[in-house]
Amino acid sequence: MHAWPASEVPALPGQGRDLRIHDTATGGLVTLDPGPVARLYVCGITPYDATHMGHAATYNAFDLVQRVWLDNKRQVHYVQNVTDVDDPLLERAVRDGVDWTALAEQETALFREDMTALRMLPPRHYIGAVEAIPGIVPLVERLRDQGAAYELEGDTYFSVEADPHFGGVSHLDAAAMRLLSAERGGDPDRPGKKNPLDPMLWMAAREGEPSWDGASLGRGRPGWHIECVAIALDHLGMGFDVQGGGSDLAFPHHEMGASHAQALTGEFPMAKAYVHAGMVALDGEKMSKSKGNLVFVSKLRHEGVDPAAIRLTLLAHHYRSDWEWTDQVLPDAVDRLERWRAAVSRPDGPPADALVEEIRAALADDLDSPAALAAVDRWAALQRESGGTDIGAPGVVSRAVDALLGVAL
Repeated sequence: MHAWPASEVPALPGQGRDLRIHDTATGGLVTLDPGPVARLYVCGITPYDATHMGHAATYNAFDLVQRVWLDNKRQVHYVQNVTDVDDPLLERAVRDGVDWTALAEQETALFREDMTALRMLPPRHYIGAVEAIPGIVPLVERLRDQGAAYELEGDTYFSVEADPHFGGVSHLDAAAMRLLSAERGGDPDRPGKKNPLDPMLWMAAREGEPSWDGASLGRGRPGWHIECVAIALDHLGMGFDVQGGGSDLAFPHHEMGASHAQALTGEFPMAKAYVHAGMVALDGEKMSKSKGNLVFVSKLRHEGVDPAAIRLTLLAHHYRSDWEWTDQVLPDAVDRLERWRAAVSRPDGPPADALVEEIRAALADDLDSPAALAAVDRWAALQRESGGTDIGAPGVVSRAVDALLGVAL
């Protein structure tokens, strides 16, 4: 599966800073020191509907992570999956009377268009669950053969007790885990499971649903968590730098995935940092496909909204904060974009070197994009009020905003 084209990232004078970021597993800020190649895995979409602002906010956060690393002269090995077979996708296809593969292809193509328009840097490897199945089956068999998995009426489950570190990502108690498991695709009330929290690794073929050869597992399809584990281990290996996604993935998805990988390899941890973006709400509730309270990136684009303004709307909120989409957030971003473009349209202006360092410092401090935007606002205000004599400063600002914030002026 191919990703989307990469926008050019301008080179800036000097060098960026090491990234200090919030790690859900430790509950505090950690300074990442990835070495020459930084390894990032971000969980991708289940393609049964278009990209909404919640998605865009998440991918914007991890785009910033990449840009900080690139500015610090590191290469980035970024991997993202597509869950192109799962219950919500199959249910939507039945509801709409369409082929599930066509629906997945259509929505994945639209996602690529949205990511391109928003200037999100693409992953090096963009892998669908279906194409990963040949690598998933042997992992499930290994877990079973190690005694870390068991069969129940043809389905194969992972035993959470096989990983002594289980619970170390989300730090939730058993009651909270059970509640979230039921809400987020698990089946804690199924009779016969060794532990209500045990997640499915391989679902035996169901009538009328797609299935694949699972060798000794029989025909079926993979569970959600093992999909990402197989892809991450194949392309990044254990101990990669950042596992990323929305905060709703901390449990069960990232918790279970970490335990799968740790039980498979005997190594700990799967990722050095678990980084989670906040949720975007509309009308007082988290945007979600199940609720239908969505603001779509593609709809805004088709209405003529500049993608740079959409991106500035996202950047105006700290990536870890939960925030609400209101009628005012987009007009505010459009106004900011106009002020910035006016400021960089002149041949000279206030000195820009200090501004570049302010943006770098803000992003290195747990991706503080609101502080970075405020710094550019101050420079633009100086340009508007008194101008300056630094020839080329507007060009430096324009390149810095592009390279570090992904906004083309």
